[in-house]
Amino acid sequence: MLDEIGTIRRQFTAHSTLDGRIDQVFEAMKHLGYEALIYDYTPVAFDLDGEIMIPSLLKLRNISEDMHEYWCNRGYFRIDPVQQVALRTSAPFFWNYDADADTLIRRFMSRDTEPVARYLGERDMSTGVTVPVHMPHGDYATVTGIRFGAKRDFEMDALRYIADFNLLAHVFHEAAYGLFDAEARSVGKIRLTERERECLRYSAEGYSAKEISRIIERSVPTVVMHLNAAAKKLGAKNRTQAVVRATHYRMLEKPAIL
Repeated sequence: MLDEIGTIRRQFTAHSTLDGRIDQVFEAMKHLGYEALIYDYTPVAFDLDGEIMIPSLLKLRNISEDMHEYWCNRGYFRIDPVQQVALRTSAPFFWNYDADADTLIRRFMSRDTEPVARYLGERDMSTGVTVPVHMPHGDYATVTGIRFGAKRDFEMDALRYIADFNLLAHVFHEAAYGLFDAEARSVGKIRLTERERECLRYSAEGYSAKEISRIIERSVPTVVMHLNAAAKKLGAKNRTQAVVRATHYRMLEKPAIL
């Protein structure tokens, strides 16, 4: 595998769509003994209340699509012990939801996480390997491989090839990230217009509405309208709180030039 990374990278970039690159990594994972794939991306690890953010992107292969409903809409992602571990380490890890199994997720398992364990157990997905991918600005992704109904032999195989899977996951995410759309890079359902972002950026730098109006060549009432609209979308009480919230959610960053 290590000798084939260059070839795999070229295979990823040969696909022009995100789904195509996900299909490619799933095919590569099968050679390491995995039967299913979970890939998620979260622009900001925690919300303003300190709770784990729901991912903006969740892609599945050979897994029931109802996982989107449970993990994103019902909030299972927030209580998933695998995510608790992934936020605290940059190393790949094997996990097992069996209450008697001594894996890294064990200390995060409780009565509160029982719905997650039950969902996975009912679908024979109680064991797997997850690779956390932490990025420079605090956003992160996880790439997870699963073998259905796996017992101890899977753990032995997984640990034997965990370094290969780790490298594969990082090369894949690098290729996938460049194809994320605006929705994948956004936090939750908050959508600011580019003009609202621009006004907030200048406000964050200390400019008044009057000064911003001169910079962007719009009237003061128009600038105030954009700032108020942004504050409302962010649930902020005032302009200062709007800037703080937008900054936390990385909404004021200018798009990277790839």
